[in-house]
Amino acid sequence: MPRERAERGGNVQGSNIHSGGPQRNRHRRKPTRAARAWAVRRWAFRRLRLDYPRARKRGVWRWLPSWRQTGLFLLFCLTTLISGLSVLYLRTDIPDDLNEFATQQDNVYYWADGSEMARTGPVNRQDIALSKVPEDVQWAVLAAENASFYSDSGISPSGLTRAFTRMVTGGETEGGSTITQQYVKNAYLNQRQTFSRKLTEMFIAIKLDDRMSKEEILEGYLNTSWFGRGTYGIARAANAYYGKNVSQLSVSEGAFLASLLKGAGSFDPAISDKNRERAKERWSWVLDRMVEIGRLSREERARITTFPEPIAPPPQKGLTGQNGYLVELARAYVASHTDITDAEFDLGGYQIHTTFEKTKVDALAAAVEEARGGLDPKGRAADRNVRIGAASVTPDGKIAALYGGPGYLEQGFNDANASNVPAGTSFTPFVYAAALRDGVQRERNGARSPVSPETVYDGDHEIAVRTPEGPYWDRSGKIVRGSNDGERSWGRITLRKAVEQSVNTPMIQLGMDVGLDRVRQASVDAGLLPGSFGATRAPGFSLGTAKPSAIRMASAYGTFAADGMHTPPYSVVSLSRNGDAVELDKPPTARAFSARIAGQVDEALEGAVREGTAQEAAAAGSGVAGKPGTAQDGTSAWFVGYTDELATAVSLSRLDPKTQELLPLTGLGGLDGERPGGDMPIDIWTDYMTSAREAERSAPLR
Repeated sequence: MPRERAERGGNVQGSNIHSGGPQRNRHRRKPTRAARAWAVRRWAFRRLRLDYPRARKRGVWRWLPSWRQTGLFLLFCLTTLISGLSVLYLRTDIPDDLNEFATQQDNVYYWADGSEMARTGPVNRQDIALSKVPEDVQWAVLAAENASFYSDSGISPSGLTRAFTRMVTGGETEGGSTITQQYVKNAYLNQRQTFSRKLTEMFIAIKLDDRMSKEEILEGYLNTSWFGRGTYGIARAANAYYGKNVSQLSVSEGAFLASLLKGAGSFDPAISDKNRERAKERWSWVLDRMVEIGRLSREERARITTFPEPIAPPPQKGLTGQNGYLVELARAYVASHTDITDAEFDLGGYQIHTTFEKTKVDALAAAVEEARGGLDPKGRAADRNVRIGAASVTPDGKIAALYGGPGYLEQGFNDANASNVPAGTSFTPFVYAAALRDGVQRERNGARSPVSPETVYDGDHEIAVRTPEGPYWDRSGKIVRGSNDGERSWGRITLRKAVEQSVNTPMIQLGMDVGLDRVRQASVDAGLLPGSFGATRAPGFSLGTAKPSAIRMASAYGTFAADGMHTPPYSVVSLSRNGDAVELDKPPTARAFSARIAGQVDEALEGAVREGTAQEAAAAGSGVAGKPGTAQDGTSAWFVGYTDELATAVSLSRLDPKTQELLPLTGLGGLDGERPGGDMPIDIWTDYMTSAREAERSAPLR
């Protein structure tokens, strides 16, 4: 047996040796990497090949996927979703520009006392820096909308999940957005709640959170959110609900405004009692939430027990009544004294602080309407198509008030700024001032002689107008003769008295002696615009053929009240955009006349009120100076007067609506007196100035 085992062992050994089996195993090559990879793929293919319906199952089990198949399908879906989202994320960029609606704001105009006068523009929005919003108010908004704002990445996974669920069940999404997402929606996208918009919102929010600071995002959100009552942005909301600047809001008021972000139409107490109940409940919840996140102490919360009742919705302040004329004038001033283009201004966001005083504007409108009450346009043809323009300007150039017409929406043409009404004899103080400043030329040799208020001229009616060469002949070959009101001859009269009594013939001759070009220059220096004068220069020029606006006439007379210094009239004192000052050119002040000459003109105009043709104006109080004026053809009537504080001009005319030509004032108000238009201009002036001065005296000291 041992031998047999040995033989078998030897046979085996020998067999192995001779067959080369161990030798071949020892020298077999290892599979290459490519071969191994192919083997793996072949194995995977066999493992993953689709076995559906399942071949080895019977009945309903054939149609039920295996756990492996189900897992592979879900993995495929997840991979596809992630890949698709990744592609969309990479292809979604933050838009270069905010949408037009997000950047558009209203422009706000303010009275001289700082109160709001009017808002213009399609959107009631005013941007404000985050630093001007109280921190408590900021946190009230964050507590209500997104308490984790400063720590999140700009998106809400739960909100995205709800969006997906809604897409599957109903096609729209709702709620769950972070403040960053809401800002993206307000500033870059639209308000539609579709899934595609929600995805775009999410991707932009992630990228925006990377690019902008949290403070910048919160500021943008507060400035673009809807708060109801026609307002966008917390600055306008503070005014609409509490009538105050946003910086003055309390934490309680801020909590109410934060409540509105959930849906202003459902939480404005002014709409319904149910709204009020909802608002109180939401307000209380916001305050409790602030305590919960550590932004309001329990002690402070315990002290806030009274709901901060909002004010009643304020009326929309637009262009009704005189406001439209004021806004139009201020807008024109901004356009001509800044580099702001119309397109830039129309984007809004500007705060225009004007010179207009509400009490004076109201008083002037009341005085005009009182005078209009004496007209009967239905019963008298002479009372139809009456146009009245009036303006008040301070000696330093501020336009304090104006009356442009019955209402801007009714008549857009501003009669206070119109240049179609002849100044008439209210122009003669400029002739007088030119003579006192530049002297006269009566001889052919060109020598000029000074004149004084006591210089005597011929005041007779129908006296011939003369030049250094002789009588002045018109084109028809007739000698030109001056005429006085009532055909009265005054004989020899001083220049001062001629101004006081409105005697025409000395003023016509004085203008010729001074030189009509010098008279024109003196009136321009006083404040009239060069465009107010026609091309012709004839003796009648001195009796007011120029057509200045009421604003310019008031400004020019104010030069005499300002001791000969003239500041062009202006309507805007400061301009800002979203709280930042905008450079505004200031009107220059220049000397038109010496203080002595201005004083001499002032004495004559005070004399006209004291004992001359303007005695009715004395009812406005002491220190009044002024002069009435009528056009030689009877188509206009004026009164221009002033005190130390204010110069006011009132013009009266009638305008044919078809031809736009001036009509005679004869018979206006049923009067056929010597003075066209009667006493209407001086009555308006006196009533207004009396009211304005009384208001100034009764106003509290500031």
